Amino acid sequence: MQLDIWSDIACPWCYVGKRRLEAALEAFDDADNVRIRWRSFELDPNAPAEGYDDGPQRLATKYGISREEAISRMEQLTEMARADGLDLDLTGARGGNTFDGHRLVHLAAHHGLENELKERLLRAFHSERATIGDHALLTSLATEVGLPPEEVRELLAGDRFADEVREDEQLAAQLGIQGVPCFVVDRKFGVTGAQPAEQLLALLDRAAVG
Repeated sequence: MQLDIWSDIACPWCYVGKRRLEAALEAFDDADNVRIRWRSFELDPNAPAEGYDDGPQRLATKYGISREEAISRMEQLTEMARADGLDLDLTGARGGNTFDGHRLVHLAAHHGLENELKERLLRAFHSERATIGDHALLTSLATEVGLPPEEVRELLAGDRFADEVREDEQLAAQLGIQGVPCFVVDRKFGVTGAQPAEQLLALLDRAAVG
């Protein structure tokens, strides 16, 4: 069973969705035969690599709401995420462009460390106030999970896997995917959003019987 997951490193719902998927897989009888592939999706392709100092104001500007409302939404999501075992710091998130992070996830897939790096990047962004577009930080996080330091530095200095990131995004457009996280099983069954674990389990069960 092939499970493609479109998500962005800078998406808190994607982090919640990852936890709920893990809970669903724990209850899925054929979990060992599920092959997960993380697909790239940029919610803000124009985000600056150096990040930003006021995440709530950036969210407020994006959605046309007040800064206070943006903070309230962040706090509500933070509280909700605790039920999934996540300790988020959304109001303090510094942001940053995620394109290079997505390229590194493709590299990690070649080393069998795709899930480990995805988890580390999500935690750094959403819980540790990391500027996720910073190359020094990306190098540190990638090597922390076991990627070869020289290969990481070479990737960040060039354009390796840039085409693969764009191909993921083009495929998302072809499939009509407009929001993340989006879970697609065997290109037949899919669901968008950080659905409860029970619904993700139902998706897997449905795909298992064809």
